Amino acid sequence: MIVNLITLLGITALTLTTKRTFTQDELLGVVEPTEHQDFTLVPESLASHSTHYLRTEVVEAFVKMAQDAKKEGIHLEVVSAFRSFHRQKTIWNTKFARFKGSDLQRAQKILEYSSMPGTSRHHWGTDFDLNSVNPAFFDTPQGIQIYIWLENNAHKYGFFQPYKEFHKHRPTGYREEKWHWSYAPLADKMLKEYKLRVKHEDITGFVGSYLAEELNVIENYVLCIENHNINPKEL
Repeated sequence: MIVNLITLLGITALTLTTKRTFTQDELLGVVEPTEHQDFTLVPESLASHSTHYLRTEVVEAFVKMAQDAKKEGIHLEVVSAFRSFHRQKTIWNTKFARFKGSDLQRAQKILEYSSMPGTSRHHWGTDFDLNSVNPAFFDTPQGIQIYIWLENNAHKYGFFQPYKEFHKHRPTGYREEKWHWSYAPLADKMLKEYKLRVKHEDITGFVGSYLAEELNVIENYVLCIENHNINPKEL
């Protein structure tokens, strides 16, 4: 209904979002998507449960991609979408309590795959995880087929994989996540604002938050992503 209404009005979600800026709360994940005008639900048929939210522009692009993938026998399913600061805090604190070692060692272990609260791209409503967050899944025949399709086609819809294997241009950050995909036309704008407006002292309110500056999480994790060649004007 949202997509149809936007079409009838002759307005695209891209037009609605490209000229706006984002609040610091939006950048840090302090958002309630059910009350935010830019968010909408991912269709249940394309999600692991009925409460996955993303920004409307991202949902539109993902639905189109999933529909086209289905024509080629590929089923894409969102298993994690928008994630609030408070949800990320629960994940972080739970792992911090479970892992052993010094505070620094615990934080470094968590940061292999999970973000400090306030630093996750999932906070923005632009990023999501597909099909499985278990690395082993993408070594199965089904997982390999899905990943090859995404590598060959996701860019056509504005999506890219921000965390690939480490290389000289991405020497730090999270380990490879074949399940994590990002909508570049919107995420790039939010990343630019994040770099300008968020400081390490803003990353607080959870166990071990004092390590954010020592680990330089903005430079080494938030900003250390894979490059892409997606041009929004060509979408």
